[in-house]
Amino acid sequence: MNILVTGAKGFVGKNLVAQLNNIKTGKAKFYPNVIIDAVYEYDMDSTHKQLEEYCQNADFVFNLAGVNRPKDETEFMQGNYGFASTLLDTLKKHNNTCPVMLSSSIQATLEGRYAGSEYGKSKKAGEELFFDYSKEKGAKVLVYRFPNLFGKWCHPNYNSVVATFCNNIANDLPIQVNDRAIELELLYIDDLVDEMIAALNGEEHHCEFNGVDTLLQADGRYCCVPVTHKATLGEIVDLLEAFNNQPKTLIVPEIPNNSFAKKLYSTYLSYLPKRKVAFPLKMNCDARGSFTELLKSEKCGQVSVNISKPGITKGQHWHNSKWEFFIVVFGRALIQERKVDSDEVIEFEVSGENIHAVHMLPGYTHNIINLSEKEDLVTVMWANESFDPNRPDTFSLFV
Repeated sequence: MNILVTGAKGFVGKNLVAQLNNIKTGKAKFYPNVIIDAVYEYDMDSTHKQLEEYCQNADFVFNLAGVNRPKDETEFMQGNYGFASTLLDTLKKHNNTCPVMLSSSIQATLEGRYAGSEYGKSKKAGEELFFDYSKEKGAKVLVYRFPNLFGKWCHPNYNSVVATFCNNIANDLPIQVNDRAIELELLYIDDLVDEMIAALNGEEHHCEFNGVDTLLQADGRYCCVPVTHKATLGEIVDLLEAFNNQPKTLIVPEIPNNSFAKKLYSTYLSYLPKRKVAFPLKMNCDARGSFTELLKSEKCGQVSVNISKPGITKGQHWHNSKWEFFIVVFGRALIQERKVDSDEVIEFEVSGENIHAVHMLPGYTHNIINLSEKEDLVTVMWANESFDPNRPDTFSLFV
């Protein structure tokens, strides 16, 4: 299958092309039913000769080209309607009736705050052009009205408030929020790309619109990405500020699978400047070695790394409720545990050559002994709760 992507250097185009090339080269094996022979990338610096060639050979067209922020509003119609017309005329010239996807916008509804939008009018005109083309040529057209998009590679200070907020907060620049209660419908770029690739197999999702609300409908005139998120400007800013504070607090906010927070975190990280990509951790050092907290979570405890010098014993304490995993990743160690009201000691000899996770049981005093006389012992430790200095739940007692 030969795929033509117009607007290939734009935000959506770059992400789509990257994944299409991953499929083409066999790197994205989670799309087993998609076979791609060529990806044609067309953008503003491409030639008309290239467009002719691509339209002649394409088996599917993603038309992502368009104008979002022109100097003059009259350029909306030229950029969004004009090129669409050129594209379809070129396909007609080569008698190519392959499926064609159009990237439109929720503003094309011309409803609510979008009423009278010149951008929306140009998108609506492009939609009708595609529907007329389908009637004339019998070609399949897929018209998507996208809400607010966000994700990696989106230009800040352009047409995405999420990109602007991510960029500015990551780079310690000011942001302006006039009304924290304003709610946005947001579409993540990876969800959009998955939908585009599903469309290659005829598995696109159809819908109709009730004002600006998307209603999934199998025989709907329009297409949509079924997974979107709604969040207020205030919620977005609060999450981003928590992400920005993570190197100081070590707390990773709750990011459930497929949640908006998880997708926003990935987006935020893509805007980090080099100076923030790496950050120092506080090492608590003494004659025995060091102990360093790595990450903390709001609900799932914390991860630390412990380094013990040769022959050193650490621990010798117990907890009422807290429990831990000790995972030796370098060196050899003896881990000992004893129930506080018993004389029986259970022991585990572990090493970085045969990695095991050993529970530190509640109500059991425990230690870890570096068995080497020459090498440091490196242990990753996970605790089910973050350390609370006001209530440490840690009591000294030799094993």
